[in-house]
Amino acid sequence: MRNPAKFTTAVLAAGALTLGLTACGSDKDSADTSGPLVVAASPTPHAEILNYVKENLAKKAGLDLEVKEFTDYTTQNPSTEDGSVDANYFQNQPYLDDFNKKNGTKIVPVVTVHLEPLGLYSHKAKSADALKSGATVAVPNDTVNEARALKLLDTNGIITLKDGAGNEATPADIAKNPKNLKFKELEAAQTPRSLDDVDAAVINGNYALEADLKPADDALVLESAKNNPYGNFLAVKDGDQDDPRVKKLAKLLTSPEVKKFIADKYAGSVLASF
Repeated sequence: MRNPAKFTTAVLAAGALTLGLTACGSDKDSADTSGPLVVAASPTPHAEILNYVKENLAKKAGLDLEVKEFTDYTTQNPSTEDGSVDANYFQNQPYLDDFNKKNGTKIVPVVTVHLEPLGLYSHKAKSADALKSGATVAVPNDTVNEARALKLLDTNGIITLKDGAGNEATPADIAKNPKNLKFKELEAAQTPRSLDDVDAAVINGNYALEADLKPADDALVLESAKNNPYGNFLAVKDGDQDDPRVKKLAKLLTSPEVKKFIADKYAGSVLASF
C-alpha cells in the first residue's frame, strides 16, 4: 500500500523542484543563444556523460555547458517545454511519443547517444528459470517502461504476451504465464529498492547503475542492443534544433571521445548508440 505521507512529500518535492527551476529560467529570453546551454539530465549515466563533455570537450568547441541533475525524470520534459532548461537527456522515443501525446507538448529528439539495457534482477534467484511459481516481480509503473519490461520477459520466454501487445502493454496483455507470476507496479526509481521485498525486479539501466548493480554481470536476463528502439537521446523543444549550442553539443555527444568514455566507464552496462 502506498504511504500517503511519503507520496505527498514526494509530490511536493517534485513540485518545488519544478517551480524552482521555472523561477531560475523565467527571466531567460528563449531566443537568446548567447548564454550557457542548460541541459537537464538524470544523474547516471546521462549527467556523467554530459559532465565528461563539459570538463573535457566543451571549452575547445566553444560551448558553455551547464548540467542540471534531475532525480525525478518525469519533470525534465515539462522543464524543457516551459523554457526552464534548454534541453534534456534522459529518454527514449517510445517514452517521448507517449509524453507528447498525453501532454500536447512538442519535444523532439536531436541525436541518440546511448542505450541502457533493461534487466531482470533478483536477490533470491540465480537464474530466471529458478524463479518460483507465484513469485512477485516488480516492474516500472509508467506506460512505456512497463511495456518494455513485459516485452523483456516475453522475449526470454518467461511470459507470453498477446499478439499485438505494443508500447502500452500491461499485465492484462499476458497470454501465458506458466509460473503464475504476480506483478508489483512501482515507480521506476523504486524498483532497485524493492529487491529485498520481491522475488525479482525489472530495472532500468540507469537505476541499476545507481544501485551499484552491474547490468552486464548481475542481470538474470538483459535487453539486446540490436535493433533496440530504446536508445536515449538529447531532446529539445521543437524549434530549438537549430540552436548553434545544441548542434555543438550533439556533435560532441557523438564523438569518438564520448564513445570511448562510455565503453571504459560502463564496461557494457551502457552502450554507445552511434
